[in-house]
Amino acid sequence: MKTVEFQNLGLTRDLFGQQNINLNKISEAFDVKINSRGNSLLIHGDSRNVSLAEKLLHQFYHLMENNFCFNEADFDSAINTIKLNNQTHLKDIFLTTIYKTVKNKPITPRNPAQQKYTEAIAKNDILFSIGPAGTGKTYIAMALAMAAFSRGEIKKIVLTRPAVEAGEALGFLPGDLAQKINPYLRPLYDALYDMMDIEKAKSLMEQDIIEIAPLAFMRGRTLNNAFIILDEAQNTTSEQMKMFLTRIGYGSKAIITGDITQTDLPSKIQSGLVEAKNILTRIKGIEFIYFSKDDVVRHKLVSNIIDAYEKKQDRK
Repeated sequence: MKTVEFQNLGLTRDLFGQQNINLNKISEAFDVKINSRGNSLLIHGDSRNVSLAEKLLHQFYHLMENNFCFNEADFDSAINTIKLNNQTHLKDIFLTTIYKTVKNKPITPRNPAQQKYTEAIAKNDILFSIGPAGTGKTYIAMALAMAAFSRGEIKKIVLTRPAVEAGEALGFLPGDLAQKINPYLRPLYDALYDMMDIEKAKSLMEQDIIEIAPLAFMRGRTLNNAFIILDEAQNTTSEQMKMFLTRIGYGSKAIITGDITQTDLPSKIQSGLVEAKNILTRIKGIEFIYFSKDDVVRHKLVSNIIDAYEKKQDRK
């Protein structure tokens, strides 16, 4: 049993959550029982689990003292991080601001893998980010690109992905070229509009400062002073990946994201991302960051779904 007290009643209420929802999450995650009264807590359970719950509460309270405003996803990620490694200092993760959105909301890493991802781009010109859906690969890459642009480190942002259908034959699509390719690029638009005013984004796209285009449009180009993001790279062929990587010019950085477990290429065609993982790992200036289901920052069921599919695959 452990008694934990906090000084600021207002911060304490936010920490506990409405109807103690955050305390209930901690109780379930660490298998402890928590009783609250005012700004005090009484934690019952196994001594190690009680210690972990106390550590999480104190670290998150200190984050809030540093004006950190958290949401449900942040809190869930913090719980998962402490469960996986109780030596982690949450302030080293959550107080690292990558970029502030148009609504002045700071975009920060949510776990050690995202923190490592954020730090790696400063040391390398080419960064591969490989892992399951929901780990923030594309979103963090977009935030890093926006941050580099806002600091004047690059003059152009290029966002691209292969136009491959995810298990569906969509057939003929009406409209002009832009309208035909737009469905494939929608996730990139969504991330962009979450970080920047829509009218400002459209203005930058009209000026060709931000370019969103299918991968096929990259052939024959050299991209200098640019931040380039290749999304859904598991759906590139070997030739497409080589073509993309050789577009990178002076003063540019590139992030390649993908999930090698969700390849939509025909079965006889090797993924360019898989091949790159096998042949480029020893080149200086190129780094590979790997995410797992433990790094998922979407709804907690997403991690459980990924786990279920992985177990099914292991049984084959």
